[in-house]
Amino acid sequence: MRLAIDTNVLVYAEGVNGADRKAEALNILQGFAEWDVIVPVQALGELFTVLTRKAKWTAQDARAAVLSWRDAYITVGTTTAVMIEAMELVTSHKLSLWDSVMLAAAAQADCHMLLSEDLQHGFTWRGVTVRNPFTPAPPPKT
Repeated sequence: MRLAIDTNVLVYAEGVNGADRKAEALNILQGFAEWDVIVPVQALGELFTVLTRKAKWTAQDARAAVLSWRDAYITVGTTTAVMIEAMELVTSHKLSLWDSVMLAAAAQADCHMLLSEDLQHGFTWRGVTVRNPFTPAPPPKT
């Protein structure tokens, strides 16, 4: 199954929010083949910003991390079509523009899932369902 990953998954995988969250993010990603994972280019830019501002990494180290993610997975850019669809999401669903860009990029890349903490878990648009991978699954019904 093809899926896209949002910035927070990358940030956690870089260890910004501690070793436990890093291990959890890396474990989630290990469950998917690299050719099934899409990284929106916007997520790479946001990762660079978080690493240099919040985590206080040097620009050189942050750039190396971003390039590593770019090399590990397929990327999808913020094209004109992605931006127009994102604005439609803002208009029709009251989402933020940048969250909408992530979702529209995932749809453009034919993803079935977007792993993100930033959007409503379970929200589906154009065949892409948002899943918060850090929310524990409910126990099975007996």
